[in-house]
Amino acid sequence: MRIRALRQGERVVVRVLMSHEMENGRRLDEAGRRVPAWHIREVVARLDGRVVMQAHWGPSVSRHPYLQFVLRAAAAPAGSRLSVTWTDSRGEQRSDETLIG
Repeated sequence: MRIRALRQGERVVVRVLMSHEMENGRRLDEAGRRVPAWHIREVVARLDGRVVMQAHWGPSVSRHPYLQFVLRAAAAPAGSRLSVTWTDSRGEQRSDETLIG
């Protein structure tokens, strides 16, 4: 996962690029069998341990999804630790973090 948190005046713009294949469960493989669904179900962003953004996704989200959201700069002082965690439909998780600059 690539996370960028850039301060722009009175706000902090957070951009996240996630690496995930995101199968929707409708595609057929070479033998004509349906490829099982496998997608990110939940994304949670925490700032110093406090949840600041939570999203619930389904199978229609694109492969290697990109997410952007905005925080108020006053709520995200420099040096704050921002972590993003996703959980997929197989129960796998990935978590990465960055510092607010």
